[in-house]
Amino acid sequence: MFSLKRLFSSFKTALEGLIFVFRTEPNFRLQILLGFVTIFLSYIFELRRSEWIIIVLLISMVLVMEIFNTALEQFTDLLKPRLHHYVKAVKDVMAAAVFMTALGALIVGIIIFWPHMASLINELM
Repeated sequence: MFSLKRLFSSFKTALEGLIFVFRTEPNFRLQILLGFVTIFLSYIFELRRSEWIIIVLLISMVLVMEIFNTALEQFTDLLKPRLHHYVKAVKDVMAAAVFMTALGALIVGIIIFWPHMASLINELM
C-alpha cells in the first residue's frame, strides 16, 4: 500500500545522499558547476527542444555516474585491508566509467554547440 510517510522518507534519504556526495567529492561539485554553465549556454544559444533533452540527459548521466562511483568507493573502502589490489582495480574502473561518460558528454556538447559558437564568431567578425 502507498504510504506518503515512506515516500517522504525515501526523498529525505536521497537528499542526504546527494548532500554527502556534494560535500565529499570535489569532482561532483565541478560537474554541477559545468552543468549549470552548460544550461546557461543552452538558454543563451536558444537550443532546440531536442538539443535541450540531450543536454539534460548527458548532465544527468555524468552526475549519476559520479554518484555511483562515490557509492562504490565507499563500499570498497570497507574491503581495503584484505583485498587491496582488487579494490584499486574496482576504483580505477569506476573512475574510467565516469571519465568516459564525461568525455562522451563533452563530445556531444561540442557537436551541439559548435554551430552556435561558429555563428556567434561570424557575427562578431
